[in-house]
Amino acid sequence: MTADYSTQPTATYNSAFLKACRREPVPHTPVWFMRQAGRSLPEYRKVREGIPMLESCMRPELVTEITLQPVRRHNVDAAIYYSDIVVPLKAIGLGLDIKPGVGPVVEEPIRSRADLARLRDLTPEDVSYVTEAIGLLTRELGSTPLIGFAGAPFTLASYLVEGGPSRTYENAKAMMYGDPELWADLLDRLADITAAFLKVQIEAGASAVQLFDSWVGALAPADYLRSVMPASAKVFDAVAGYGVPRIHFGVGTGELLKLMGEAGADVVGVDWRIPLDEAARRVGPGKALQGNFDPTVLFTDKDTVERKAREVLDAAAGLEGHVFNLGHGVMPNTDPDALTHLAEYVHTATAR
Repeated sequence: MTADYSTQPTATYNSAFLKACRREPVPHTPVWFMRQAGRSLPEYRKVREGIPMLESCMRPELVTEITLQPVRRHNVDAAIYYSDIVVPLKAIGLGLDIKPGVGPVVEEPIRSRADLARLRDLTPEDVSYVTEAIGLLTRELGSTPLIGFAGAPFTLASYLVEGGPSRTYENAKAMMYGDPELWADLLDRLADITAAFLKVQIEAGASAVQLFDSWVGALAPADYLRSVMPASAKVFDAVAGYGVPRIHFGVGTGELLKLMGEAGADVVGVDWRIPLDEAARRVGPGKALQGNFDPTVLFTDKDTVERKAREVLDAAAGLEGHVFNLGHGVMPNTDPDALTHLAEYVHTATAR
């Protein structure tokens, strides 16, 4: 389903970021960075001091400050809402926490059909702090777009079934292969929760949304098509009527890029493993691309950063639309000045 962009927030409609998402001519290639708000910024560490991760996501004024920090510092073309993919799961009452150095940890993993009863519908009242924070943010951001986001059903399911981060996804994939009906019902339930979470963000004022399927690169295309794509497509279809661009991103998804676009994305995120011109060939026409600078290059010198950025821009030269981003999130030890310089370089190098 193609998005109707006529209902987008008017203040941000003509921004470079939204123009690129719509595959329209832009004054410069827009830039934002996944995980741009967070541990790489000393101002973030200062305001988060002593506050647990999930609690920080539920304080509207703190969320507003953290979301704005990289926009002020780096002059990026879009803000991304400060939250975490497990926030909607916490909001419906699941016992989970984000442990420093580990990630999301689930008290009672989902392993049986009876466990599905714990996944109730998400209501706007469950995340009223999100509505409040986005209201504060859009007033501060003005013409700078705010990107809302959520975790995709597969990635959420991988945490819920495994009980935490995994390298092998053995329990999740065992359910997918061994009990496909339970797996399908789990992902369908998560699709409803995810769609509800994105709707709250859009209705509060988000100008675009990104669906993070961070770990879906663990799957073969046939398994994705059969066992994951229907749930992701349900999420994208649920928000299609709002007319905001829908971005789809995963890591290690070179073999899945075409399918991820077909799931309903207007913009397909690409990691650093293949060049953008090859990614465009795989995705096919009618989609903008986002990416795909290797975040580890930021640990080198300015000349190397510029040279590698130029390679990304050259590969993107023939694209219908391009949003410059990293191929994954900003790493915690990244020098913030390197990000500021990268954003400035891309703006200058692509000024039209």
